[in-house]
Amino acid sequence: MNFNKRLSAIGALFALLLAAGPAAADFSLLNMTQGATDISRQVYGLHMTIMWICIIIGIVVFGAIFWSVIHHRKSKGVKPAQFHHSTTVEIVWTVIPMLILIFMAVPATKVLVDMEDSTEADMTVKVTGYQWKWHYDYLDEDIAFFSNLDQQSRIARLRNPAVAPGDVENYLLEVDRPLVVPVGQKIRFLLTSNDVIHAWWVPDLGWKKDAIPGFINEAWARINEPGIYRGQCAELCGRDHGFMPVVVHALSQEDYAAWVAEQSGDAAASAKPEEVVVQAAAQPGQQPAAAQADPQAASAELSRDELMAQGEQVYQANCQSCHGAAGEGMGSVFPALAGGAITTGPVDGHIDIVLNGSARNPAMAAFGAMLSDEQIAAVVTYERNAFGNDTGDLVQPADVQAAR
Repeated sequence: MNFNKRLSAIGALFALLLAAGPAAADFSLLNMTQGATDISRQVYGLHMTIMWICIIIGIVVFGAIFWSVIHHRKSKGVKPAQFHHSTTVEIVWTVIPMLILIFMAVPATKVLVDMEDSTEADMTVKVTGYQWKWHYDYLDEDIAFFSNLDQQSRIARLRNPAVAPGDVENYLLEVDRPLVVPVGQKIRFLLTSNDVIHAWWVPDLGWKKDAIPGFINEAWARINEPGIYRGQCAELCGRDHGFMPVVVHALSQEDYAAWVAEQSGDAAASAKPEEVVVQAAAQPGQQPAAAQADPQAASAELSRDELMAQGEQVYQANCQSCHGAAGEGMGSVFPALAGGAITTGPVDGHIDIVLNGSARNPAMAAFGAMLSDEQIAAVVTYERNAFGNDTGDLVQPADVQAAR
């Protein structure tokens, strides 16, 4: 009797928890998303089917265990049966699981085969992972650019009192330049990396692919509905792994054609500091070609204020993660820029290491392929006049162009 009361109390508590669940949380957020492609919805259907099969098996197995424990307990005077085995039972519990596995494996294999079939694509995009940004190269168009964490999220994550994380919409999930693609077309993705292993993951597309240095992985997607789809790097790739989101803008085919037209000519040449368009690589797996500045911009003379303002933005987007917000650095791998030998030494050496990296320190990336002449001039000027350095040196885009 005492046992039955306790069992009833446990059952009542479980019922209350189930009733309170919808008020406490949206349980749909805990499940896999249905996504925006046919593949993602097939994956979701498989997930739900297999989950319900597992739930039913769990109910049957644990139900039988609990029923047996309750109705054959020692307090009722039940004596244990004495037998060794049953051939019939062993055949049943071997055949039934085998049939269940076959039932699950056939549709799962079909979906996996479809996921790997990237042939007959309408367009191809090469995705290259960098620490800690993405480079997108439209191999069918003369369009290529880097995608960084957006400025507001970058400021907020540094605990700047001017911007709080709660004030930023899509905090840490927004970028300065999203990947733009058309709906209704089969898009082939070629994924690789320039430094360490990354993973390009957008849940609404229904798959995740590793980006590995020296290798090309393939995937594809056909997005059914216009919208904004967000993801992240899903492979631990360094200290700023959590700050390289993926954002995909899916447009109607008419809007996509208009966007492609906007990227050519003057629109590409007048890109904003963090939106420089670089020349596409000739072959998949190559690094992007060096960023090309507008010839007029290279010959322009920028004021100190202009260089410092733009340089601060470029520093925050590309250098701050390693060298610190105040140029304090992190040990010998990422040396301090405040009073450092590079930032207070010869200007030509400073420009060279930003352009080409460091042979002695592989952790120092070469930014010649990522930044324009104007951006490099600005960030070098900023580093030489910030953090208490105050060298008074001003670097112009023409100086960087001459050093390339």
